[in-house]
Amino acid sequence: MSTTITQAPPAEQRTLPIVAAPAAINNNNFHPGDAANDEAFQALARGTRSGTLKLRGIPTFTDVYAQRQWMKEHMAAAFRYFGKKGYGDGVSGHISMRDPILKDHFWMNPFAKHFSTIKASDLVLVDADGYVTEGGAQLPINEAGFMIHSEIHKARPDVIAAAHTHSVYGKTWSAFGKPVEMLTQDACNFFGRLSVYDDHGGIALAQDEGRQIAEALGKENLACILQNHGLLTVGRTVDEAAFLFSSLDNACYSQLMADAAAANGVQKKIISDEVAKYTADAVQGAHNFYTEFQPEFELIVEETNGRVLQ
Repeated sequence: MSTTITQAPPAEQRTLPIVAAPAAINNNNFHPGDAANDEAFQALARGTRSGTLKLRGIPTFTDVYAQRQWMKEHMAAAFRYFGKKGYGDGVSGHISMRDPILKDHFWMNPFAKHFSTIKASDLVLVDADGYVTEGGAQLPINEAGFMIHSEIHKARPDVIAAAHTHSVYGKTWSAFGKPVEMLTQDACNFFGRLSVYDDHGGIALAQDEGRQIAEALGKENLACILQNHGLLTVGRTVDEAAFLFSSLDNACYSQLMADAAAANGVQKKIISDEVAKYTADAVQGAHNFYTEFQPEFELIVEETNGRVLQ
């Protein structure tokens, strides 16, 4: 074997204790840096000539309990988004998110609840051993989900959230046991940061399978294709993990279609490593991947009339 997240108003109307000074989200060792001074991130948009209009990026908090609620709201919206995308498959699929207060605890979705019905109050807080604790919904979680996610959080202190589902395109492409090619600009989101777990030990009910998946993910990668299983993405926010999952699933879809055309004699053109790296250097930032998900977050809040935040 080789291892190669009473009805509330919309987000824009809510007042959060955001501070202007550069500070990290209070979560383990992760420090995304000050968005205003992130040159690569700010270069993605154009503001005023004087340079005073800046992209906001990941907010920071002075109140860790407000931070927790904000994180749970975004996690619930990520699940709703996954439901819209059709990523649900019976009881399979899960997102985990580190708790900002109890640093060895993390949040997960309850067992057998459809992604499209999840609210912030439905999320379950589990301890380091995977047992449901007080503070969240008192509902069981997916055992296989814990086995995978707990090992990822142990191995990667930089990871705040991890997402894994059995999306159709992702699990279909996973059967080939190889990464996607740099066929499109969007595929460059993963250039140099995508691995493959080229083994499949069946449903992950043993801790060893979770450890092997974490090992295959590696120390720097944003995503891993799990052979004969599906996709796994991680992020410095749950927003990032959710956006990257959708982006990778779309890349798998593009790859399947391109390969089908190529099989009929249509030649593929692969983006060069030089151009792919140039694109990756511009987009592979915590603030950018967080921001990429915000249109979906705002739409989910509007579509649910704020119920997702409850």
